[in-house]
Amino acid sequence: MMVAARRGGPLCLAMAATKTESVLLPHGPTQVHWRRSARARRISLRIDAREGSVIVTLPARSLTGTTEAAGRALLMNHAGWVAERLARLPQPVVIEDGATVPIDGAPVQVRHAPGLRGMRREGDTLLVGGEPEFLGRRVIDHLRAEARQRLAAAAVAKAQSAGLRARSVVVKDTRTRWGSCTANGTLMFSWRLLMAPPEVQDYVVAHEVAHLRHMDHSPRFWALVAELTPYRAAATRWLERGGAGLMRIG
Repeated sequence: MMVAARRGGPLCLAMAATKTESVLLPHGPTQVHWRRSARARRISLRIDAREGSVIVTLPARSLTGTTEAAGRALLMNHAGWVAERLARLPQPVVIEDGATVPIDGAPVQVRHAPGLRGMRREGDTLLVGGEPEFLGRRVIDHLRAEARQRLAAAAVAKAQSAGLRARSVVVKDTRTRWGSCTANGTLMFSWRLLMAPPEVQDYVVAHEVAHLRHMDHSPRFWALVAELTPYRAAATRWLERGGAGLMRIG
């Protein structure tokens, strides 16, 4: 989900938006977020599947207009790629009574249950109590809490099996990354992974745990990933096909 101006290392630190604007591309007006990253050594483009926009990442070390001009040139040169990726995004899914959302890769129907206190799973139905206007938020809060518990436990277990230790495990609602690892050993995961099949969750956790030892994508890194999970190929294929759909839910 990225086009880069030149090769560079992985980006693991958070990026702050500098500005957002509507840019007229050949296919029409497109919302573009311009961001600076302290780790970036290149200019890159990413598709934000959540809102159907583009993120242009610029190196923080260059604060002149020249870098932004180069970013605009990269954006225009890849306008066809941007248009194609945006056109392929699934339609957004609003979490409301009767909506279907995946949990562990399996479809689950959300149903409002006015007389119910809290939330209850019954087979392939998720019953949600409370006021109907808060149903979507309550479901997301529930899935986020479940993801925090399960992904943290999985990360701790995999790290221990490799003789590693994460400083902390954080679950967020990210826009372009399923997981990341900072230099101080903090692991971050998207709560939306809970909606993906278990083998996808397993692979993403293993990938980030492996970064606790190797902050790169060297052969040694991939060898450790292979020790931690057998699902790399299958999970990568699934994320390429279905990952954007998870970003469009909620």
